[in-house]
Amino acid sequence: MTDAQNKPCIICVAITGSLPTKANNPAVPISIEEQLESTHEAFEAGASIVHAHVRNPDQTPTSDPDKFARLKEGLEKHCPGMIIQFSTGGRSGAGKARGGMLPLAPDMASLSVGSNNFPTRVYENPPDLIDWLAGEMRTYGVKPEVEAFDLSHIFQAVAMWRDGRIPDTPYIQFVMGVKNAMPVDKPAFDFYVETVRRLVPGGEWCAAGIGAGQLTVNEWSVAAGGHARTGLEDNVRLDRDTLAPSNAALVGRVVEICERNERPVATWQQARRMLGLREVAQAA
Repeated sequence: MTDAQNKPCIICVAITGSLPTKANNPAVPISIEEQLESTHEAFEAGASIVHAHVRNPDQTPTSDPDKFARLKEGLEKHCPGMIIQFSTGGRSGAGKARGGMLPLAPDMASLSVGSNNFPTRVYENPPDLIDWLAGEMRTYGVKPEVEAFDLSHIFQAVAMWRDGRIPDTPYIQFVMGVKNAMPVDKPAFDFYVETVRRLVPGGEWCAAGIGAGQLTVNEWSVAAGGHARTGLEDNVRLDRDTLAPSNAALVGRVVEICERNERPVATWQQARRMLGLREVAQAA
């Protein structure tokens, strides 16, 4: 058995995002109550990280700290031990409003360290905002999950780690399949992996595929010894003709990939240790 097979695979479930609506898939959870139910099902299916956004009643995205606070309270109650990761993404707010929930001290938060093109707009992450978000994460003890939409973002994350703006070993997630950004391309994926292994020896990494690329990137990541992100934020379908019935169903698909690759699925306890996160009391 190889080292990649020995390593437990951390599954992150991105439950909601900012874009999918119930018109795209009725299973997309919008309200806090729906998100809690969907996350609990995904947690039981094998996810150990929840990547969370919040929405308004009309399904539009928001960075409202009060909504994040309600979600965090419910997750800690119903999914004890699960790693809570909040999004600071640019579709939910502008400027420092994107980090307004960081004083809630979730376990983790997404951190985009550079700009790139999205399908119809520029995803702007100017250096001063990046530094401010990273500083808030340091202040409140939140571990960044670096979202790398471009190769340069990996190098920028490493520079921020070396100069202390990211204090701990960076956890880098490759995002592939966003239109006008990095496509789902195996040689590019392999180069990403080798770049992280070279610049962050022993560091953990993850990969996310968008839309039809989700399953492909999940398979590449598990086989290469990385960790996997899935969920209705990134993809609302099981295949071209079938909507995913739940976030748990997409998590279950990653669990099956892990089984085929003879990799154990990480428990929340293992995931916390692997990512250097605080220990929490054992769930009753």
